Amino acid sequence: MSLDETQVNNIAQLARIEINPADIRQYTRDLSNILSMVDQLQKIGAENIQPLSNPLEQTQRLRPDQVTESNQREKFLQNAPLIEDGLFLVPKVIE
Repeated sequence: MSLDETQVNNIAQLARIEINPADIRQYTRDLSNILSMVDQLQKIGAENIQPLSNPLEQTQRLRPDQVTESNQREKFLQNAPLIEDGLFLVPKVIE
């Protein structure tokens, strides 16, 4: 897919990004190259390929689930400006 300078300016306006007019040709070329690469990737038939958790087919080493730090709740609560029943009080952020 190829973009023209008008489309790149429109994309920049929608994204609220100011583009220097001297750089618009380079941005047009770069974005067109990116979209061409995406088109190539979409043509690859990967519907029957199982996803990998690791490209080297290795299993993840798991560490034992053990407590490694001491409980410092009281120490942290001492630094809080407001607490109630052992919990931090914060301003309401959702109306």
